[in-house]
Amino acid sequence: MKTLADEIYPQAEKIVIVMDNLNTHSPVSFYQTFEPEEALRLSNRFEFHYTPKHGNWLNMAEIELGVMIRQCLNRRIPDKATLEREVKAWQNDRNAKVVKVDRRFTTADARIKLKHLYPEIHV
Repeated sequence: MKTLADEIYPQAEKIVIVMDNLNTHSPVSFYQTFEPEEALRLSNRFEFHYTPKHGNWLNMAEIELGVMIRQCLNRRIPDKATLEREVKAWQNDRNAKVVKVDRRFTTADARIKLKHLYPEIHV
């Protein structure tokens, strides 16, 4: 994040970061890594936006990366050119098949798992 703020985007007033809700993904991490003055300076440079915890695009990206690792990168690849060619071929095949993420967390599942979040209605 320091590299991002100081080297890649030194002129930016705010750097918007979109990330998942992992417990280490917060401004508090700056204070665990840097002296207080530096942590404050860095945390003021960033604007954090968190993706929803369930069924979000980041989860879909992680699922797709896992599939790519199992289907395409599950062996030794000798050089960068071969890696790029193999990933491109896998990507083209995957896109041609129009593969979609199968979300299995249904509304019915949510009503059971997240019951504590719903208000009780007494009739």
